[in-house]
Amino acid sequence: MTFIQNNLADYSVSQLCSALKFPRSTYYKALVRVPSNKQKEFEEFGRKVKQAYEDSKQRYGAVKICRILNGNGTPCSVKRVQRHMAEQGLCSVVVRKYNHRANHGSIPDNKVNILKRDFETETINQKWCTDITYIHVQKEGWTYLASVMDLCSRKIIGYAYGTSMTAELAVQAVKNACLNVADTEGIILHSDLGSQYTGQVFENYLASRGILHSFSRKGNPYDNACIESFHSVLKKEEIYLHTYQDSAEARRAIFEYIEGWYNRKRIHSAIGYMTPQQKEDEELKKAA
Repeated sequence: MTFIQNNLADYSVSQLCSALKFPRSTYYKALVRVPSNKQKEFEEFGRKVKQAYEDSKQRYGAVKICRILNGNGTPCSVKRVQRHMAEQGLCSVVVRKYNHRANHGSIPDNKVNILKRDFETETINQKWCTDITYIHVQKEGWTYLASVMDLCSRKIIGYAYGTSMTAELAVQAVKNACLNVADTEGIILHSDLGSQYTGQVFENYLASRGILHSFSRKGNPYDNACIESFHSVLKKEEIYLHTYQDSAEARRAIFEYIEGWYNRKRIHSAIGYMTPQQKEDEELKKAA
């Protein structure tokens, strides 16, 4: 019986090879082929690329995945990572670039641009920036997130989320940023010319903490580029990928993104591919 089955199998293979026009020896060789060491290495590296991609919640591109792998002891180049990502159909979350048209708007006489796009600092808690962005939810419609970033660590050190875009929301974000800072005297806080930031409520709070207020020129988002960039990344990596039923659901997602991902896990090219928390810890050690 086995002899007949083998003969039938050989006959079927013969017909198949004849139809595909390649030698039966090629078929039988493929059956017993053992992957080479090079092939095993190729497949193992591909798995590492996929794992790093999944660990980033499918957010990282080739450059950051390359940094992660090198940091974990797997030497590689960006081009090598790109080839493996292309082969596996992996791509990072992208958003169309904003083409800014220069607008040389002026600043009111009593509103000074102290920062002047100088985002460099010597240590943390010297220069902060703040802004408000819109987030849509199903039940309440538009909701609002006010964020404060430290320009040294690029960490979001304070934020407030609500259903109304008010001066109180902007103030609460700054209050939260001040919670862990014993002395805020002389810190520069940069914002745009929105009514939430130019009103007396906001100005009074900054004055009570000794914080200096710097303002962007009208129509110049690059004056506040760092916080604008954060809100853009937040939206492309989290907000635009989900639909939130209400503000409570959106609040949980924002908290998880900022505290669980952006501050503590997301590496940042402007600070040497460290996370904002790592950069802050490094600066605190220097000061100790």
